Amino acid sequence: MKVKKQPPQTNEQWIQEIRAAWKDAREVIPYGHMIGHNMTDQELFHIAHCECLNFRGIKPGKKARKKASDAALTSYVANLDNEPLLQDPLMAFAFCYILSHYGLGLIDEPRSRELLGYVEEHLERIKAGQTLVTF
Repeated sequence: MKVKKQPPQTNEQWIQEIRAAWKDAREVIPYGHMIGHNMTDQELFHIAHCECLNFRGIKPGKKARKKASDAALTSYVANLDNEPLLQDPLMAFAFCYILSHYGLGLIDEPRSRELLGYVEEHLERIKAGQTLVTF
């Protein structure tokens, strides 16, 4: 698996990339009817692994897709009942996006936990499109 673009380094860079991936994923919503399904924001977590591959410049081969989707979706299902925040469409997407990177071996477990905590802590700011101002 060849990675053309490395994952972000800072938490804020991750936030910016998650916003961009979310925006990109939302562009499929108007085309859901083409597959006989009206898509909503709540369902975009299903394609977070595709956005991960896209943003890393990884060819979406069967092996890479499986690694990314298995990590993301299995973790999502395992945590859904115990983590009410996953009911939030953006949090669910960010969760799966980050876990896709973990599944591909691009980040380790401690980093994925750190990022998930950061996203959870700053979710409202992320939704509002605000950036962290530091002095």
